[in-house]
Parts: sequence; C-alpha cells; structure tokens
Amino acid sequence: MAAPRRTAPYRVGDLVTGTSYVAPQNRGRESPELITGRVVQVGSGWDGIDADQAYVWVRLASGRERQALIRDIQKVTL
Repeated sequence: MAAPRRTAPYRVGDLVTGTSYVAPQNRGRESPELITGRVVQVGSGWDGIDADQAYVWVRLASGRERQALIRDIQKVTL
C-alpha cells in the first residue's frame, strides 16, 4: 500500500482536465461534467486524512468554478 500523499499533486495555475465532482446530496440537481480549466484553489485531504476526497477548485473558460477530486483529473500538457 502506498504511503499517504503529503502534498497536493496540483498547484494553483495548473491547467487540468477531467470530470467535476458533485456531492451525492446535490446529484438530483446537478450532474458531473467534463471540465478543462485552471486550478484556483487546492482543497483538503493531502496528509492522509480523507485522502480519497482530496480536491481542487477549477476555473473554467466561462469564469465558473467547479470542484474536482484529484483522482478524476489530470494535468494538460501543451
């Protein structure tokens, strides 16, 4: 088993793509969507606490922001 990650794999400004996260209680009103944008905030879960829920906030080209779990996104390489 791998050791818990102590630092975020993404930094503010990274360009990422993947699927947005929607909390279970909100899935009746909202669905996960494919997203591409810049990381604007790094959330919690990096030091092994709730690591399966570690997340970032991503700003889309439209200016809206979406939450994404780190397991559901990847960096875009140009």
